[in-house]
Amino acid sequence: MLPSGLLRHLSAARQHGRYVLHFMAKEPDGPPSSRLSRLRKLAGLGAQLGGDALTRGVKRLAGADPSSLSTGTAEKLVETLGDLKGAAMKLGQVASMDPDLFPPEIRAIFARLQNEAPPMPFERVAAVIEDELGGSPETLFAEFSRAPMAAASLGQVHHARLHDGREVVVKIQYPGIDRALRSDIDNMGLVVKTMALAHRALDGRQYFHELAEELAHELDYSREGRLAREFARASAAMPDIVIPEIVDERTSTRVLTMELIPGQTLKTFLVSQPDNAERLRVSGLLIRAIHGSFLVDGTVHADPHPGNFMVMPDGRLGVLDFGSVKRFSREFFEGHRDVFHLVLQQQKIDVLGLARRVGFTVELPDEQARPLLEEMIHLAGRALRTDDYDYAHDTMAPDSRKLFARHAAEFLKIRPPAEGVMFFRAFGGLQQNLRLLGAHGDFRPFYRSLLPLLD
Repeated sequence: MLPSGLLRHLSAARQHGRYVLHFMAKEPDGPPSSRLSRLRKLAGLGAQLGGDALTRGVKRLAGADPSSLSTGTAEKLVETLGDLKGAAMKLGQVASMDPDLFPPEIRAIFARLQNEAPPMPFERVAAVIEDELGGSPETLFAEFSRAPMAAASLGQVHHARLHDGREVVVKIQYPGIDRALRSDIDNMGLVVKTMALAHRALDGRQYFHELAEELAHELDYSREGRLAREFARASAAMPDIVIPEIVDERTSTRVLTMELIPGQTLKTFLVSQPDNAERLRVSGLLIRAIHGSFLVDGTVHADPHPGNFMVMPDGRLGVLDFGSVKRFSREFFEGHRDVFHLVLQQQKIDVLGLARRVGFTVELPDEQARPLLEEMIHLAGRALRTDDYDYAHDTMAPDSRKLFARHAAEFLKIRPPAEGVMFFRAFGGLQQNLRLLGAHGDFRPFYRSLLPLLD
């Protein structure tokens, strides 16, 4: 179950279309939780970012320093988002994955938000475990590391060993993060509502509600354990994709214990400077991990940042963090399965008919909407039209943004269904990870290897 207060709050927000200001004390050793305190931190950061942008702009005009953000400001931004945690930190994680947003040295700073947030003291870790599982770490586990392996937006992870000898990782939720996340949702909701009132074309409330509900669901680690099993079932036909087993007797709403998967995160893997053949192989595993489960039953891992994938010593790919696993509606799932099949078979696609079938609302004449959708499909399928695609120089994402900018008024009248938010998050994240790996070669066999899943 989700925390009842959070469910009530989200329900009220949906029913009344308004967002209430909450004043809550900061949880000891936890992130600031009230809307006011979180807004104050972000406002101060915004002022610093504005000053930095002005200084950098002057330098660019003088022909020096072309980057948009200084390393000092990036460090401050990462520090602040890391302290805030919650949805604010998740936005920083998204920024760290976009290779077009910042130069490599700035992205490297932002990448720390993927699993290197400021940790909470061990005393608080022990208190949460005691509250949730009824015992101390020392009694519930044969061994329990006091230092975290990773610290992320909603909780931190510790290495441990069960009394039966199994090595596990234990994810513990930050105290007060539920209230902090609610404050972030309120603050974002106010912006979304303001935009909707300004112009009907900018009304993104249905997408915001979808995202807000998915974020709230991530607070329930028992649910995450169930989703991990669903994802494992959907991936069962792919033995090269590994999903950790959940330890039910050491799992609750705020504590999740799962099998330890050995290996390197994608970021660490790249530090080892693998050759192109190995980067291409791992790229294929990523494609299978994200596309495979979706093609089986419409289940997708919708939080694909590089810290959630492990390149294992035996060559397989481990998948972590299942709070954002999403199962789509039958219409959405079956329509996209058909697109996948038609693209691989190089058959003609009725993109407008398929768009309406999966839930798009199209308010343009067919003769205007069809060429726009066809160009988007053409951009997305570049890697499938050659035997030597180079992801190190991939421009699908920036070219798509340019297409949208040129036809913004038209695209605002082609609206995907609300569940499309998580679909784009999943497959957009996959494309960013493929660019991060930067392999070149023939990617088509990886996609064709998924065709048996359609039978």
